[in-house]
Amino acid sequence: MAKKRSGGGLTGTQQAAKFLGVSVLAGAVLAGIALPAAGALGLAAKGTVEGFDEIPSNLKTPPLSQRTKILDSEGGLIATVYSRDRTVVPLDKISPYMQKAIVAIEDGRFYEHGAVDLKGVLRAINRNAQSGGVSEGASTLTQQYVKNVFVEEAGDDPEKVAQATQQTIGRKVRELKFAIQVEEELGKKKILENYLNITFFGQQAYGIEAASQRYFSKHAADLNLGEAAMLAGLVQSPSRYDPINDIEEATKRRNVVLQRMADVKDISQAEADEAKAAPLKLKVKTPKNGCITAVHGAGFFCDYVRKTILTDPVFGKTSEERQKLWNLGGLTVKTTLSPRAQAAANEAATAMVNKDDPVATSVVQVQPGTGKILSMGQSRPYGLDPKKHETTLNLGVSNRMGGSTYGFQVGSTFKPFTAAAALEKGISPAQTYTTPWKIKVNESDFRDCKGAPGPNKTWEPQNELESEAGTWDMTGALGKSINTYFILLEQQVGLCETAQMAEKLGYARGDGEPLVVTPSLTLGGEVSTPLSMASAYAAFANRGLYCTPIAIESVKAANGDKLNVPQTKCTRAMSDRTADTINQMLKGVVEDGTGTKAGLSDRDNAGKTGTTNDRMDAWFVGYTPNLSTAVWVGDDIGEKDTSMFKITIGGEYYPKVCGGCLPGPIWKIAMTGALDAGQTPSFTPVSVPRAEKPEDKEKEGEQGPNKPGKPNKPNKPRDGKPGDRRPNIPGITLPPGIFD
Repeated sequence: MAKKRSGGGLTGTQQAAKFLGVSVLAGAVLAGIALPAAGALGLAAKGTVEGFDEIPSNLKTPPLSQRTKILDSEGGLIATVYSRDRTVVPLDKISPYMQKAIVAIEDGRFYEHGAVDLKGVLRAINRNAQSGGVSEGASTLTQQYVKNVFVEEAGDDPEKVAQATQQTIGRKVRELKFAIQVEEELGKKKILENYLNITFFGQQAYGIEAASQRYFSKHAADLNLGEAAMLAGLVQSPSRYDPINDIEEATKRRNVVLQRMADVKDISQAEADEAKAAPLKLKVKTPKNGCITAVHGAGFFCDYVRKTILTDPVFGKTSEERQKLWNLGGLTVKTTLSPRAQAAANEAATAMVNKDDPVATSVVQVQPGTGKILSMGQSRPYGLDPKKHETTLNLGVSNRMGGSTYGFQVGSTFKPFTAAAALEKGISPAQTYTTPWKIKVNESDFRDCKGAPGPNKTWEPQNELESEAGTWDMTGALGKSINTYFILLEQQVGLCETAQMAEKLGYARGDGEPLVVTPSLTLGGEVSTPLSMASAYAAFANRGLYCTPIAIESVKAANGDKLNVPQTKCTRAMSDRTADTINQMLKGVVEDGTGTKAGLSDRDNAGKTGTTNDRMDAWFVGYTPNLSTAVWVGDDIGEKDTSMFKITIGGEYYPKVCGGCLPGPIWKIAMTGALDAGQTPSFTPVSVPRAEKPEDKEKEGEQGPNKPGKPNKPNKPRDGKPGDRRPNIPGITLPPGIFD
């Protein structure tokens, strides 16, 4: 039937004339192969002759966009992602019925003619002339294949797709030219194989294997006659003949294909009639695409893997190259994700914080010594529906990798970095300071890395409770998280040395900006991410050797080639003696300090609590010799009243949230689930000097959320954006005690 015109456009006679012109050119192309003189006369126009002896490599082996499989460390499927749902299969894995059906309906003389079917051209000219329009085309299956290659290359770019499909004589001649060369170099069987793998069959299915799975939940090799005929019928118009939306129209089209197969003697008339009489029996499989389908709550980790491929130069020098690699797909990405650890992290993240709570939690686990990221869990599920409290914001990582704007203030979890810098400088753990609960210091007494003093302003940091006054050594001050001690220790160590130790441990802001080196640094006034903190503490477990975090173990391309992947880089951040000493001191935090609710009773473990003064962020970061875990709880959406005073989280009321009373127990759940009871390595024992008579007047400041203590006025986010909690810089508005 002739197509109706809407508005302007060519008349039926004009369309027929245009088709005739293209058909004559087709003959000229053929003449040009056999008779060079005629070819020179007929194809002198620019762009129709140049490169005639060159065939693009993509026409031989088209770079077909396929599914990418993301696997865990044990080979289990995390998620399947693709820009085109396609699985390439060889011809011997495609049902013979399918091969015959597509040839019968699209190009019945495929095995008899060359790239251009002159008999078909003449037949089409005759019928189109009779109808006064273009009622029949004459493109061979080879020509269709060539056009599909160019459409595939165009991807989702509308302009490039239009160029690949524009109805111009120049494009048609170019298509014919390449079709001739493809026929000569590939042969019929390879062309048919490539055609069946590149063609669109509707419902997001590209290629016969994906189509077979989509409509019948079976492999292309197993298609029966009726199923093959239905799929072959889709090619002409996937939307019109879509069996999911119009079973009647699809059945009619299937029967047309069956009759055509009988007419060309591929099947008997009896076989065709029997297949026509049978109803279409679909077994539709809904396609699953993207990290939103990831198992065990691993959507955030899956997205981190995607971001890694799109941003790491090892996968391409430019962003365009990396994007092309990802879109092309067909990759098999084996990741570092531990199924056991991920299940534990997901359980921990949701055990004590509900998805609809005013705050959220993030749990990230890293393996010491390898940098392998073993898990990423969050209380809010990965997804796009805010009504279901879903999010794609990865609270565990930097903004560049899909995280919050800046990261989150880390509170007293920073103090071990100051302690490590002190030990590296030769300061003894027995170093004591005697302080009241609140002290006055002048910021000009601190020097930055350029040797410049701070502003000539007085700063009054304080401990959480007025009872926290006395004499402390380093072990005791870490155990009870004494702010005043660490301010004076930082002053003795040096601001620059403290910042440099943090940077050696991979400590970084979530926005990628340099650390703001001010006296509040030691109290955790700077921002960072759970991944950064878990990786930093893993260096303590690894006896001072810091390893950059990695998420990918290997990548295979569709053709089986192995691609280069990012490798962890391990550098010494401190001596093993310093790390061993930190480990022993941080054991005290979980044994009788602020983190007793997190402590594991069956193995060596250590850690540190952290809570910001406005209780917008609460942390517990801890480790065993073989696992480091960071837990953060706080505001993830920038609401006004999210400071964690008098708040109900996970169905439990908290007068005030602290690092040891909520993140600590979450950490314990994650560690217990991830660790093997049969593997309990120990820290390297080391004697840690203590002050002879340390005065210890603490009253479990952080252990009891019900203990008296006046909360400070909440410090609101500046612009309401997730993670927009920039550090409070002394001299501007330093909080009266970023405490633990």
